Amino acid sequence: MEISTLTMYHCLAFAWYCFVSYSIAHVKTEERPSEVFLYGGQWKYLTVLNLILQAVFYGVSFLADVLRLIKKLRCAKCVISSRDLLFSILAFPVSTFVCISFWILYTYNRELVYPKSLDGVIPLWLNHAMHTAVLPLAVLEILATPHRYLAKKKGVILLGFVAFLYISWVLWIYSVTGEWVYPLFASFSPAGLAAFFAGSLVLIISFYNFGEFLNRMIWGQSKFSF
Repeated sequence: MEISTLTMYHCLAFAWYCFVSYSIAHVKTEERPSEVFLYGGQWKYLTVLNLILQAVFYGVSFLADVLRLIKKLRCAKCVISSRDLLFSILAFPVSTFVCISFWILYTYNRELVYPKSLDGVIPLWLNHAMHTAVLPLAVLEILATPHRYLAKKKGVILLGFVAFLYISWVLWIYSVTGEWVYPLFASFSPAGLAAFFAGSLVLIISFYNFGEFLNRMIWGQSKFSF
């Protein structure tokens, strides 16, 4: 993809995620179900955090493209490294995890992840913007431009650390409120919950590996030098 086209694409994607993030932050507050928006607000949900992550990623990508267009190559190189790190470690695996895990659980029992009471608060298009469109956009990003990946061990460690931070946030909210972020967690014993978190970590690492595989198949081997 030519740099001018890539710049336009990243600009539009950045604007889209900013719009979706703004939309979810300004849903009809007077009609929000009280059992959903407790301590931590919307910032306890991985879906919402992923929207912010995607907005940041595409903002960085757009900046990198602009720097390349104006021939600021030294600055562009640094920004591109940040872009690739964001995409490989977080943007692709988290988007894939959000989309696939949400729709599997939604199909099994929607009340576990997305109570029916939310239908009157969050429009259908916004639900799909948060939980469906994130995956094809992540795949399109791989098709649009190559990304460098860290060595496998370093990439997995970084991703695991971020996952640990989110799990710690979920457990902290439970310790403060006595309520789980997702009703699903209440059905587990402590051992079952630990197994669920471990399984989720294995799943998101597999999505990281899948992203690296797709990138390598399309663009060839390309890794960070450190």
